[in-house]
Amino acid sequence: MPKIVLLWTDVVLYAMLLALAWYGWRIRVNDNLRANWWKVLRDPAAFSAAIVLALFALVTAADSVHFRRALAPSAGAPAGTQTFYATSTESLLDLMLSRQVAMRETGYSEPLAYLGLTKEPLEVDGKLKRDFPRLKHAGAHLTDPESQWAGDVTQRALAGATGGLLVAALIALATGALMSRTHGGLGAALRDIAADRSDLPLRAALLTVAVVCLIGGAVVGLMGHYHVFGTDRTGNDVLYQALKSVRTAFVIGTLATVATLPFAVVLGVLAGYFRGWVDEVIQYLYTTLSSVPNVLLIAACVLMVQVFLDKNPDLFETGLERSDLKIFLLCVILGLTGWATLCRLVRGETLKLRELEFVQAATAFGVSHARIMSRHIAPNVMHLVLITTVLSFSDLILYEAVLTYVGVGVDPSMNSFGGMINLARSEMSRDPVVWWSFAAAFGFMVTLVLAANLFADGVRDAFDPRARSFRPRFKRSIA
Repeated sequence: MPKIVLLWTDVVLYAMLLALAWYGWRIRVNDNLRANWWKVLRDPAAFSAAIVLALFALVTAADSVHFRRALAPSAGAPAGTQTFYATSTESLLDLMLSRQVAMRETGYSEPLAYLGLTKEPLEVDGKLKRDFPRLKHAGAHLTDPESQWAGDVTQRALAGATGGLLVAALIALATGALMSRTHGGLGAALRDIAADRSDLPLRAALLTVAVVCLIGGAVVGLMGHYHVFGTDRTGNDVLYQALKSVRTAFVIGTLATVATLPFAVVLGVLAGYFRGWVDEVIQYLYTTLSSVPNVLLIAACVLMVQVFLDKNPDLFETGLERSDLKIFLLCVILGLTGWATLCRLVRGETLKLRELEFVQAATAFGVSHARIMSRHIAPNVMHLVLITTVLSFSDLILYEAVLTYVGVGVDPSMNSFGGMINLARSEMSRDPVVWWSFAAAFGFMVTLVLAANLFADGVRDAFDPRARSFRPRFKRSIA
């Protein structure tokens, strides 16, 4: 049996999953929350973006179940011998992509290629000749690649895309079946979806699912026999690296955002409620923090963490545990240095709320300050917290890429979009240009950030009436 490994970030992600389940229960029992989130889901762009984010979250979840394989006992070892485990830590995503992990080449190769990028001395008919070598795994099933390659790639891509469209069609049929009781049958339900006559923008959602299934099906159809995004200089599959980088981006975006909340909410509420010297001290803190360039402050903290990790290598059983602790501490550092903006917003909202009648009435009845802040102030600033949290998610993903690019981000042994872009910096100056690592990182990161921004816009419009009032919306006809 493998040994389950719990990393720091795994524990925090599991805790956040439980918190999300609790928040879902709160939405179910709270009419106002349910109404606001219903508004979010009625936004076609936000609903479609939520589907894309859910797919990235599933990849993150699969990559957050870690284990170490049990080593086979040596020959002649007696029964009951202590079990030893591999030094490398794997995840459920590694198991799912084991074929891609095993398809390691000797160097660079272009996307969907069957030949290496650079010429090597090859023996042909007993003579040495410099030519492009055949890849060890990609296109290995082809007997005559020059004539078979184009047709094989086209056939596998079409077969995978067709399978993806069939999955999308089944999802559409299942959706129509669920709506058939209220829409007068399956056919009427499908027609209402096509005409966008439903409570939720199901047409946009199903189109998003169809596009995802189409692209995903084509990639799945090709990835077992080719390197869809090519290989890097060590021969590793770039698609595998991009998928592994999704978890890093999600961890940075979520953990760093959550790390800012205790400081921002508590200090903002205290400053706005008590005013006076408390407000002045807290204002001095976040003004001083905002005056220091974030990159310099974060770089100094990360370098101190790096020194600690280098001096204490015996604290970690595997290299992944060391890298994971570094990314966890990076999230904490981002949280400690990035709470000023949200704190300023919470302070301003608290200054307004403390003058309202229900807070004045609670004060007149002798309710304690702690109870007023926890029961009356904090719940009424949560919409600002939620909006800012969702908006900062994409900013932190881009921040990680910048920090890793300058060398003060995640550990080089951990896959990340910033690391891929940093490595691609030297590859782009080669001749021929190695562009596919940068393109893969850019494509995945843009998709994730764009989905997060669209979803954040929907959350802002739903939870902030002032933002919603200045943004025109097209009316949707619902039968």
